[in-house]
Amino acid sequence: MHAMVLKTPGAALEWTELPDRRPGPGEIRVRVAACGVCRTDLHVLDGELPNPRIPIIPGHEIVGRIDAIGPGVEGPHLGQRVGIPWLGHTCGVCRYCTSGQENLCDHPLFNGYTRDGGFATATIADARFAFPLGEAGDDVTLAPLLCAGLIGWRSLVIAGEGRNLGLYGFGAAAHILAQVAKFQGRSVFAFTRPGDTAGQNFARTLGAVWAGGSDEAPPEPLDAAIIFAAVGDLVPLALRAVRKGGRVVCAGIHMSDIPGFPYRLLWEERQIISVANLTRRDGIEFLAQAPKIGIVTSTTRYRLDQANEALADLRAGRFEGAAVLVP
Repeated sequence: MHAMVLKTPGAALEWTELPDRRPGPGEIRVRVAACGVCRTDLHVLDGELPNPRIPIIPGHEIVGRIDAIGPGVEGPHLGQRVGIPWLGHTCGVCRYCTSGQENLCDHPLFNGYTRDGGFATATIADARFAFPLGEAGDDVTLAPLLCAGLIGWRSLVIAGEGRNLGLYGFGAAAHILAQVAKFQGRSVFAFTRPGDTAGQNFARTLGAVWAGGSDEAPPEPLDAAIIFAAVGDLVPLALRAVRKGGRVVCAGIHMSDIPGFPYRLLWEERQIISVANLTRRDGIEFLAQAPKIGIVTSTTRYRLDQANEALADLRAGRFEGAAVLVP
């Protein structure tokens, strides 16, 4: 097999040939057909997430077909198309796992961070954490649903049922979530980098009723705001934009420091809440809804050996929607 491997945090990924791996007990091997490129991959590369497994193969928006099955696996079958997300394993016995909060497990493993992911021609996964995808849809367009879609869905649920929804950072997750929110009858207000008229126009094509820079105030108060950009300065801005009793959801796994702000921005029962990882229930619910919603992902394809180029383009905001590696 071949893979793009991170051998030193802060360095470029290296094209590496590795021996084929066999799945162990409870595991499956998946031949990767497509793997999305996520901003979390940048956080892993930049050393912004603690204690990664090094060397590591990044990637956690994986679509592929099972070509080997380890002992004790029941259900998945050879040739089946599956999706492999960020959450790769949980202990099953801690207080969070036993109370329906496996996304907060005390001893988790994450694909592309603490276990090898999908920037490769094949990957090994815990069979319990692979989602059946069926045969409808293209591998490349499905890949962004495995993280950008899933974390957007969990963020939307936590944001509540308010009609006016603000999305700060209109990238892979927001361009999916805007379609979900429109399907649900909500009004989407899109916030991009100041001056990013292309991104604002892109948001409007996906149904946003308003789009502007993150330094602008929306034309009416928001019921909730979801922040996808890893920029702590956006939190006070979002608090200013939400109504009394509104909620600001921080959807990233990493964010720069949140600056001090006056208490009056939080007063009147406004809330700030973070989203961490996902549960398998999130995946089952979202992937069941996605075909009904008719989500169309905007993707830019890169060969597997172009992973560094894809990551650089993501960092610079050179494409709309999501980047996807195709082995």
